[in-house]
Amino acid sequence: MASPWSLSSALKGMFARPTIDDTTWDDLEDALISADFGPDITESVIDELRASVVKYRTTDPVDLKRMLRETLEERLAKLDPTLHLSNRPAVVLVVGVNGVGKTTTIGKFAKFLTNYGRTVVVGAADTFRAAAVEQLATWAERGGAEIVRPQQPGQDPASVAFQTVERAQREGIEIVLIDTAGRLQTKSGLMDELGKIRRVVEKQTEIAEVLLVLDATTGQNGLSQAEAFIQHAGVTGLVLTKLDGSAKGGFVLAVQEKTGIPIKLVGQGEGIGDLTGFTPHVFVQGLVG
Repeated sequence: MASPWSLSSALKGMFARPTIDDTTWDDLEDALISADFGPDITESVIDELRASVVKYRTTDPVDLKRMLRETLEERLAKLDPTLHLSNRPAVVLVVGVNGVGKTTTIGKFAKFLTNYGRTVVVGAADTFRAAAVEQLATWAERGGAEIVRPQQPGQDPASVAFQTVERAQREGIEIVLIDTAGRLQTKSGLMDELGKIRRVVEKQTEIAEVLLVLDATTGQNGLSQAEAFIQHAGVTGLVLTKLDGSAKGGFVLAVQEKTGIPIKLVGQGEGIGDLTGFTPHVFVQGLVG
């Protein structure tokens, strides 16, 4: 559900004023901080905008709005959001802490891919939670994908991953999405498990993408929880879930600049069709208005 506060509505009144003055800068700073850009990025964006206002000798808030859009878009576009899925099969590991919407994201991603005519198989390699397998099966079905389940409770996750890739190779399925555990007793155990899955899959084919799912509503806290994955899992792209595009919109830029990893997919709702590719231009238009 959309937040009652949004960056675009906060900016609307500000940019409708007759001139740029000290209040404009104060209000802009407050709005960016409230939208979860974080203090460092807020400060550097405002410094950049102040310099542009001086350079172009403008006092028109309409110019400032355009400059804000251009600045944010330019910064977001520094990293390439393209999904690299040309291998056959293209194997995607989906990682992230429990509770971020990983399982539902896999279902939505399967739907996204099947909408483009791709065939998809999902591997239920989060074998530590029985409920996870059932939930994943439901979402895979909704997304139009096949699923490979563990053959017995607590089966080795790497062997489920192996069987999933094997099935894709045998049946000519184009895309493999592998669900992985979000939590074990120890972080090192979890990272070791992911490493094992990688090694097993790489004996069969190369891994196309490792996508880290983050819950946008948790902001900077969610990022700190996921740092172990960024350090050890070879993450190639980020997926932001629960992003209403307004109240926490600044987190999109903050997370990309902090990690140096591109955002590749964004989920903006609960429905099966609510996951889309990330396009900086479209995102900034929605954010700033």
